[in-house]
Amino acid sequence: MTSPNAAAQHATVRSAPKLTIRQTNEKLIMAAAEEVFAQVGFKGATTGAIARLAGVPKANLHYYFSTKAELYRRVTEDVCEHWLAAARAFDETNDPKTAIGGYIRAKMEQARRRPFGSRVWAMEILRGAPVIDGYLHNTLKTWFEGRKVKLKEWIEAGKMDPVDPQALLFMIWGTTQHYADFARQISVLNNDQSLDDAQFAQATDEVCRIILSGIGLKS
Repeated sequence: MTSPNAAAQHATVRSAPKLTIRQTNEKLIMAAAEEVFAQVGFKGATTGAIARLAGVPKANLHYYFSTKAELYRRVTEDVCEHWLAAARAFDETNDPKTAIGGYIRAKMEQARRRPFGSRVWAMEILRGAPVIDGYLHNTLKTWFEGRKVKLKEWIEAGKMDPVDPQALLFMIWGTTQHYADFARQISVLNNDQSLDDAQFAQATDEVCRIILSGIGLKS
């Protein structure tokens, strides 16, 4: 049975304009894989289960992704690429409030719309990143150092309080990804109900306000 989350992703993929058959199938497979990996982990996942959730024959899955390991690597790297793209404002503006606030809001939205991806990433890191260690040392580290340089420039220019850029980025990641990785805990503490749109919007505003205020930027 397809979950509501997967069904929504599949509907989005199928309705996206100008996608080739290959692109459509790859996106469907990756969305399904993301959910299965998040629920049962890499070892527990099977390509058969992923194919069923994606609504494609198992042979088609192996046509696009020769092994489960290849598919897993593609999913985990795609999750991170999506996160890195959320910080595009760092390169588009020299206003820290706009850049950092926009980044926080984008990461919160990603946690809401792509929770399975966040959980796959968290599980991979918790097991020592055996698959994506090279990606962490290259792509992520390069991106991370670039964002730290930008934050230091704003600090030196007196545009924000002198905080540790590394600690700030870790705080943003930990807070925003909490809403995906600990969604069950949040729902229990919210009278056994997932946060609705209004509640999530309020949570996003509060996260922005608290973090920005803490670095000398009023939200």
